[in-house]
Amino acid sequence: MKAAEIKHVLSQFSLFKELSDEELDKVVDISISREWKKGSHVFLQDDPLENVYFIYSGRIKIYKSDINGKEQIVAILTKGEMFPHVGFFRKGGYPAFSEVLENAKLVVVPIAHFEKVLIENPELCIKVFKVLGEKIVDLQERLEAQILNNTYEQIIKLLVRLARMHGKADGNGAFILIGDFTNKDLANMIGTTRETVSRTLTRMKKEKLIETDKDGHLIIKPDQLLEEIF
Repeated sequence: MKAAEIKHVLSQFSLFKELSDEELDKVVDISISREWKKGSHVFLQDDPLENVYFIYSGRIKIYKSDINGKEQIVAILTKGEMFPHVGFFRKGGYPAFSEVLENAKLVVVPIAHFEKVLIENPELCIKVFKVLGEKIVDLQERLEAQILNNTYEQIIKLLVRLARMHGKADGNGAFILIGDFTNKDLANMIGTTRETVSRTLTRMKKEKLIETDKDGHLIIKPDQLLEEIF
C-alpha cells in the first residue's frame, strides 16, 4: 500500500478525521501497511509492545489466555477499528493475543514514533483519550454485566452488543449478525461454557426471541431481547 493509500485509509478513522493534511501526513510518514493470513497472529500476549494497528480489512480476535490455556475473548474487531487501545500509554508487553479470523490488511503505526506526533499535536492526543474513554465505558458495562446479571442475561447483552457492532440492519429494527461467531466464541466472551450458550440459543429460538436466516446467520432484535431483562 502506497503512502497515498495509507493516508486515505487513516483518514476514514474517527481518530484522524479532523486532522489537517499536514497533520495527517505526519502520521502517514511513520506508518506502513501489512497483510496477515487467516489463522496467524499479529502479536502474542507479553510480546514487546511496539505497534498500534488500524484495520483496513479483515477480522481480528483479541483474547487472553491463562496458565491452563483457557481462552477469554476480549473483543472481535473489524474494519475501522484500532488495537490495542492501551498501546499508546502502556509500557512492557502486549496485554493479550491477536488472532486473524479473516485475511486482514492493517496499517501499522510504531508507538515510539507516534508518541512524538502526539506531543506535537495536542488535538490528536485529546482524540486518543476520547477513544480510550469510550472503550473504558464499554469494558465497565461488560464487567457490570458479569457481576450483576445471570448467565442468561449476560448472553442477551452479548448478542445485543454484537448485533449493534457487527450486525447488518434490515430496516425493521433487526440485525443480521454477520461473522463466524461459534458457540464457543460466545461462551469465551462471557466466561461460560459452550453447552450453556448452545442450550440458551436453542431456547431463544423456540421462544421466537431470535431467528436464523437461510445462511444460518442469527437475526437479532435488540429491543425485543432487552425486554427479557428490563
